[in-house]
Amino acid sequence: MKKIILIVPVILTMGIFIFTKCNHHRDAILENFSSAELDNFKYGSTGNEAEFKWKSGVDSPTEPGEKILSFKIDPTDSAGAGRGPEIISKDFTHFGTYAARLKVPDVKDVQPNVGAVVGYFTYHMDGELGLSEIDFEWLIADPEVIYVGTWTGPGGKLRRIGRTLNMAKGIIYSTTTREGHAGTRSPLTGDQNQPVSIMAIEGYNASSQFYTYGFDWYPDRLKWWMIHPETADTVVLWDYHGSQLGIPQNHSRYRMNFWHTNNWSVETNPNSLEKPIHPYELEIDWMSYEPLEK
Repeated sequence: MKKIILIVPVILTMGIFIFTKCNHHRDAILENFSSAELDNFKYGSTGNEAEFKWKSGVDSPTEPGEKILSFKIDPTDSAGAGRGPEIISKDFTHFGTYAARLKVPDVKDVQPNVGAVVGYFTYHMDGELGLSEIDFEWLIADPEVIYVGTWTGPGGKLRRIGRTLNMAKGIIYSTTTREGHAGTRSPLTGDQNQPVSIMAIEGYNASSQFYTYGFDWYPDRLKWWMIHPETADTVVLWDYHGSQLGIPQNHSRYRMNFWHTNNWSVETNPNSLEKPIHPYELEIDWMSYEPLEK
């Protein structure tokens, strides 16, 4: 049975955000990948057109009884975001709560220095308003590490806010902002750097089992979180507020992808840039979106 958690943000009359469970909401998305056809997404890879790169409604190889969306990286694809398998929402999404349950590939015994990225994110470039991107990313060479953040701004003048964490060790490596991909990283402080420390999730490894991840996108706040696999508590990874810097305001499209990088190594392994040598498999159980109540 699919383990799906739907949490919808609601605003009280006093202007305080709370969360309440909801089974249905207009314009909501719930894609459980139980069939071969996608209801809310379309396939959008810009790389090779190999059929094995994606299939929906197939049996999970690691969790008996689950139907999943399978992404397999093509070793012959060139490096670059979007070259590997990717799904893109048919409609725009905006403020609200996003969640997904997924398991990244386990490569430690096969190719520990592989350069490959799993991206769970929103992305849309508007000619006038600029980029609207909110992301979770895993560099599968070290599945203990999670990258979260946003990209905003017009093309050529992009702004990044980001946090890098090791959830198995309870380490926040950095919480910074920068201009462009090569800009100087400046630490974020105060309300932009909450929580300032984080408890480890014992045994966390994004490739060892399915985990549920999500983010809450408000006009003036962003919160990335995951569900603790033992207690089912919500573990806040980053509660970013106190500034509009880096908070996308324009609508976006909801996405998942898996691709080869040859210039971005994981925090803990500078050698992790190798081209994939096998069609490693990403498993996605479900993805959901609940719009912000107005």
